[in-house]
Amino acid sequence: MAAKILVVDDELSIRRLLRNTLERAGYQVVEAANGREALAKVASEHPSAVLLDLGLPDRDGLELVPLIGKQEDVIVLVISARDATDQKVAALDLGAVDYVTKPFDGEELLARLRVALRHRGVSETAPRIIRKGALEIDLDQRLVRRDGEESHLTRKEHDVLAVLAAHVGRVVTHQRILAAAWGGDEDPRVEYLRIVIRNLRQKIEAPGAVGSVIANELGVGYRLLADG
Repeated sequence: MAAKILVVDDELSIRRLLRNTLERAGYQVVEAANGREALAKVASEHPSAVLLDLGLPDRDGLELVPLIGKQEDVIVLVISARDATDQKVAALDLGAVDYVTKPFDGEELLARLRVALRHRGVSETAPRIIRKGALEIDLDQRLVRRDGEESHLTRKEHDVLAVLAAHVGRVVTHQRILAAAWGGDEDPRVEYLRIVIRNLRQKIEAPGAVGSVIANELGVGYRLLADG
């Protein structure tokens, strides 16, 4: 059965656009025009994902991100005209899996939704091998190979890569990576993370292909790209 998507936006024209885009791609679609309706539809319709606008008439959409997550095991993907970095970081840190700014490209939105749905509910104890072209990342064995040859990473490089790989295809904010990879170390800084990312790229990306595996979301965080 096709996944059910809840579209939450107070603008009818946007809801219609998203409905048409999603239904052409084979999804079931339900709609809500405000926060109250959104929470009610999440409870009654049990959608697989919610496409959430932030500028709702009855409450800020940011407030809904953790509320929806508590109500159901559901993906929240924000679609908003707000393009400030702090808004993107806030949404992602509150639990949104991705953030798309308006105006948006329908095909890009569908691609991001497919990635989020594909990785929904993946068991943390399952074997985790991620591939991108000639690159293979084996999280359980802490091994990284390119063209069959092992790339030797430092412990911190492995830690950062593991955080990104646990959310493959999704943006992970700087602070979430720092908290997970540096743990209880005092005062980890974004500058340290940038150094680790630069070294990782040199080891796992093909020469002259910066950003082909680890994409930079400017001012927000990083996204690990993978095949299929």
